[in-house]
Amino acid sequence: MNFNTKTVARILGLTIRQIDYWDKTNLIKPSVQEAAGYGSVRLYSFADLIQLKVAKALKDAGISIQKMRKALIYLEKNMPDVDKPLANLKFLTDGETIFVITRDKKTIIDTLNRGQVVFTFLLDDIINELKGTVKPLYDHREYVVKSKGRKYPVILHEDTEDGGYWAECPEIPGCVSQGDTIGETLEMIKDAINGCLDVMKQNENSSKAL
Repeated sequence: MNFNTKTVARILGLTIRQIDYWDKTNLIKPSVQEAAGYGSVRLYSFADLIQLKVAKALKDAGISIQKMRKALIYLEKNMPDVDKPLANLKFLTDGETIFVITRDKKTIIDTLNRGQVVFTFLLDDIINELKGTVKPLYDHREYVVKSKGRKYPVILHEDTEDGGYWAECPEIPGCVSQGDTIGETLEMIKDAINGCLDVMKQNENSSKAL
């Protein structure tokens, strides 16, 4: 599953400016596709969403970006075998420092060497919450459009990579279209159905002529 910046911002409640800044400052970069100039699209994986969600939770708890960066540098040096620490470790914070529960679950590391734990948030909770938020994006919606005096079933999907929606008509293989809004997409798929039916009729007439 890949997510563009607009979709990530909507899912996590971040601003596009925040996501852009975290990318440009190498705090959290998109692992699927990085920006390659004006007009290019960043694509984030689900693991990237977890990292962004954890970073937002730390920020909401009072942890500055500078402290997050310092904690990540510490983890990279002392736990080099852990890829993407924000997505693979469990964190504790009291709003002043960042603690990490190691994999043996018996050792807690104070990445900033200060403070006492006041409250915790667990990675499993964040992952489950994200799954619940992301799942509806992949649920399809069914509609019916009328073309040439007949009704055709249409399946509408949300486009998480480019934004907007895309639709398909199961009764006509290869008949798909897209749009920025649901209404526009339904109009576009109706035009696509009309076009496909016209082509099918022309082919049928050509076969009869032969």
